[in-house]
Amino acid sequence: MVGGGGMGGGLLENANPLIYERSGERPVTAGEEDEQVPDSIDAREIFDLIRSINDPEHPLTLEELNVVDQVRVQVSDPESTVAVAFTPTIPHCSMATLIGLSIKVKLLRSLPQRFKMDVHITPGTHASEHAVNKQLADKERVAAALENTHLLEVVNQCLSARS
Repeated sequence: MVGGGGMGGGLLENANPLIYERSGERPVTAGEEDEQVPDSIDAREIFDLIRSINDPEHPLTLEELNVVDQVRVQVSDPESTVAVAFTPTIPHCSMATLIGLSIKVKLLRSLPQRFKMDVHITPGTHASEHAVNKQLADKERVAAALENTHLLEVVNQCLSARS
């Protein structure tokens, strides 16, 4: 393990993660620019919201680490549901709950309140996936976590643009 780096400082759990190429920006169509045409929310729009979230341990985005990918985003605008599966870079990643919380907060801040969100670990990719998913699905636990000033500061760092 290598010291330094990360928002929490200290030792890195995954000192040499694989880095993936960012996908291109989505071209804006004439229909999307037309204010008279209803614009439904789709998987690409959700992916565009979460792709640039910063990893709490590395100076990379969740997209660059392949933690999030458009194929693991499901949206039903008519049913007002969004499901995001994220894949930690290692099976025992201690940052998994923080990553899930950051995704959930980004969606809560960005989407209309009518949407029900399910943020969970991709099945079979984390040693504590059941426990982490249970925490992320519990609205009261998420609300309590966001009342913690230090934790909220770390989440906001994950959501802020890198300089």
